Amino acid sequence: MKELRPHPKIKIGASILAADPLHLEREIQKVQEGGVDLIHVDIMDGHFVPNLTMGPFIVEGIKKVARVPLDLHLMVEYPSKFIEPFRQVSGKGDYFTFHIESRDEPRRVISQLRAAGFRVGISLNPPTQAERVEGLLGEVDLLLVMTVNPGFAGQKFIEGVMPKLRHLRSLSPELDIMVDGGINEETVPIAARHGANIMAAAKGIFGKKDPAQAVRDLRHLTQENFLAGSNPATVGGRH
Repeated sequence: MKELRPHPKIKIGASILAADPLHLEREIQKVQEGGVDLIHVDIMDGHFVPNLTMGPFIVEGIKKVARVPLDLHLMVEYPSKFIEPFRQVSGKGDYFTFHIESRDEPRRVISQLRAAGFRVGISLNPPTQAERVEGLLGEVDLLLVMTVNPGFAGQKFIEGVMPKLRHLRSLSPELDIMVDGGINEETVPIAARHGANIMAAAKGIFGKKDPAQAVRDLRHLTQENFLAGSNPATVGGRH
């Protein structure tokens, strides 16, 4: 009888890129009331992507009110330059997720992040082939599969990424795999069926009248649809 591998835990991340910046503490408290697992923080340098967002000073403030780990999503050209500034304002259990498309050598970044005490995530953009990260899956704690081209909230979910997601799940049945971009009650079932166990939602949470309930709803949809109709040990497909 074939041994069944355990599924990774279903988690919901609230992306504060869509939160009210004038009431960030209140927004974070709302999603924590809904049982959110991660606070997803998009950090952009204006070079890797055209947008420019929050830095260590804002993260330091978020840490004062967050009761759950942060996922620092670094959309930057040189992630190694940001490790120490964010280490100083982060805590145990926080993630530092960098892009395979960045200019730094990925294994060097992974080593530096481990030395700094971070959990390590690696991300790839919609056009990037799965092969770019396949050799690193055993070295990271989190894989982030972008379902939009990074830089701005509110973009449309790219369903064409799903075969790549399914393929990467087939290679790592127990790895935490997150999707980010256009995540809402309509797209969560699609992503979950293809193997994502963590949903990072921006407007899909903070754009709702009741963000706490939105977190609960997205969790329920993920749980209902995770790898529905598929064997996690055998799902595959081209990418």
